[in-house]
Amino acid sequence: MKGNMNNMMKQMQKMQKKMMKAQEELHEMTFEASAGGGMVTVVANGKKEITDVQISEEVVDPDDIDMLQDLILTATNDVIKQIEDKTNDTMGQFTQGMNLPGGMF
Repeated sequence: MKGNMNNMMKQMQKMQKKMMKAQEELHEMTFEASAGGGMVTVVANGKKEITDVQISEEVVDPDDIDMLQDLILTATNDVIKQIEDKTNDTMGQFTQGMNLPGGMF
């Protein structure tokens, strides 16, 4: 019984190291989303930190601020969703078959 427990602990430690490495790799990734046919582009890292926002001159209309705000929101929400999807895909491989509450990552 004790040998089984030690073996299980070693397996858990090995999996934990793989999870940490996968999470580090995710954090270093770059994600990009555009809206308005490329008029607004938002870049973020895997930590969900926005690292760059690019706005095309043509979309900057003082009489239509609402459209610019909508494009920024759309691109930002899209880039966040990309990060979440990639995180779930990557980290999900570690939680398959385990009864862990959803959304832990």
